[in-house]
Amino acid sequence: MLTDTKIKTAKAEAKPYRLADSEGLFLHVMTTGKKFWRLRYRAEKKEQTLTLGAYPAIGLKEARKLRDSAKELIKKTF
Repeated sequence: MLTDTKIKTAKAEAKPYRLADSEGLFLHVMTTGKKFWRLRYRAEKKEQTLTLGAYPAIGLKEARKLRDSAKELIKKTF
């Protein structure tokens, strides 16, 4: 699971990378240093990715709430 410290200290690298949290939520760190919250899920036997927003506009606690809300909506939809 991620912590605020890990998120703040994540630096840009030559290739984009992910920092996993839990239940499909991860922080995608771009080569430019920008960070985006994303959620991986399965719908109709296909893996999908949903972008929840940018860090630091959306913090860790809020990203987890958005993840839970999105998962509920996905369950109802599929």
